[in-house]
Amino acid sequence: MHLHTLWFIVLAILWVGFFVLEGFDFGVGMLHTLVGRTDTERRVAINTIGPWWDGNEVWLIVAGAGTFAAFPSWYATMFSALYIPLLLVLAALIARGVAFEFKGRSEDERWRATWTWCMTIGSLLIPLLLGVGLGDLLVGLPINSSHDFTGNFLDLLTPYGLWTGLTMVALCLLHGATFLMLRTTDPVRARARALATPLGWAASVLVVVYVIWTLSVAGNADVPGPVQILAVIAVIFAARLASTESNGWAFTCSSVAIAATVGSLFIELYPNVMISSTKAAYNLTVNNAASGGYALKVMTIVTVLLLPAVLVYQGWSFYVFRGRVKAPPARDDRPSVPSASPGTPPAPAAPAAPQA
Repeated sequence: MHLHTLWFIVLAILWVGFFVLEGFDFGVGMLHTLVGRTDTERRVAINTIGPWWDGNEVWLIVAGAGTFAAFPSWYATMFSALYIPLLLVLAALIARGVAFEFKGRSEDERWRATWTWCMTIGSLLIPLLLGVGLGDLLVGLPINSSHDFTGNFLDLLTPYGLWTGLTMVALCLLHGATFLMLRTTDPVRARARALATPLGWAASVLVVVYVIWTLSVAGNADVPGPVQILAVIAVIFAARLASTESNGWAFTCSSVAIAATVGSLFIELYPNVMISSTKAAYNLTVNNAASGGYALKVMTIVTVLLLPAVLVYQGWSFYVFRGRVKAPPARDDRPSVPSASPGTPPAPAAPAAPQA
């Protein structure tokens, strides 16, 4: 296997890992106001992702950095074409991250509501915009012979790209709901289960249409491939299991569904990395967009040494924080009455009020 093909696979794995790990973060961010009726319940929902949300975002950073190092031409064209959507993604990531830290800094209701909306909208925009961008890679954008983007912002809003974005949002919502079922207790868990089933069936419809549309866009097969079939089966099973007590299996199925959906896009994209809607000869491929052999060799050695350590650390963190998150016991604000120590005579009774 050539190194440029290997690095295309590595980047696809990074994108799959990002959506699987950060997908439930986005889902919880979008759902926390629905599963939590009180501020305490909303805190419980957010605390389920507290140990991991910032670490999971590293997968996106590494995917971008890996694209820059392994396929600089792809990076230049893609980031130029998707400049505005990626800028919005960056703003959403910042607003969402700040909301985690700033929401509890004040008791003012408007302050809390502002950061709540930042978290909710940010969690929605990120998978939507990234899904649109990934869909555009396959359906094609105006690219000339110099691999320069020649379109405008409206050219990015392709129907297939928008559908891919909506599919990713639906899968993240399902993923977040199954994660909350796994990590919380009643009543948050009960509300998450009530939402998971309709979200699961909605995601199933979106994934089925996505698979059919992807086959039409790719134009190289009339029958879904194994990964696409796996995506459909997994999302249907996740929707079905969401109404049962099999919380772990429901979360596993939603993880497989989102992984197979993202993975199928990269499978259909190869050997291209970015399609030109202007002319097929202008497509960016793993051959004409890759770095030199020496750079790819060094990157491969570093990845082989460091990636296992990262995976072990992340797996260990999931093991450490595997328990369910519970709401703290309600505080009793009534003034406490000190108990008498042994042998202390009882306090004298208060004198009776004089009779009129």
